[in-house]
Amino acid sequence: MNWQLVFLGSAVTACATGLGALPALGLRYLSARANNVLMGFSAGIMLSASSFSLIVPSLHLAADQTKTKFYGAALVGAAVLLGATFLFLCNRLIPHEHFISGREGGPSSIQLKRIWLFVMAITLHNFPEGLAVGSGVGSQSLSLALPIVAGIGLQDMPEGFIVAAALMSVGYTKWQSVFVAVITGVVEAIAALFGFIATSFFQPLLPWMLAFAGGAMIYVVVEEMIPEIQTKRISSDASGGLLVGFVLMMVLDVALSV
Repeated sequence: MNWQLVFLGSAVTACATGLGALPALGLRYLSARANNVLMGFSAGIMLSASSFSLIVPSLHLAADQTKTKFYGAALVGAAVLLGATFLFLCNRLIPHEHFISGREGGPSSIQLKRIWLFVMAITLHNFPEGLAVGSGVGSQSLSLALPIVAGIGLQDMPEGFIVAAALMSVGYTKWQSVFVAVITGVVEAIAALFGFIATSFFQPLLPWMLAFAGGAMIYVVVEEMIPEIQTKRISSDASGGLLVGFVLMMVLDVALSV
């Protein structure tokens, strides 16, 4: 197993989150329009990465394993639904807080400190991304791993900025905000290690792990990010950001998988 590669991939995504959060130190005000564009850009990259870098390769791998395209596609579809269901259950069972909209969850959420609610939200949001990185690296294929690492790292930068800016807007200090945003990268690194170990020791699980991560990422976009964007009147700006992020990630996937 190539441990150096998984640590490198984890370091890239973690550093990207930290680098994205650093500009928030000089931030006085983040307009709703800028926030929407950044959120849409991240959502577009995640949608594209989950489709072209995770689900499509898992379909090819599953077809090779099962020797039938239909059976392989059905199992991949089940894994996608399982990944989305896992995040759905996490959302229902664990009280957490959206970056902009505020707190949600069960009755116990009232008793939890706001910072832990933010940390939990970040954990839920970034676990599937780290899982995708680890699963891609665990495939031992650079043509599969590079687009995933590059895409996740790219969307981590505006995401780190958004998280830090959102924390600052509700009263956290600049350094507290940046620190919590950097924790996002640590969470991704842990998830990446988990995905890498699972796919490396159990290579036949690779297509299902990729599809699971893809389904979880799609759920995050549909459940967390798009509703966040659509609550604002200037959602058309976010739509533009989403399309740019989607196309950019698609081009990166093709360019890096050659």
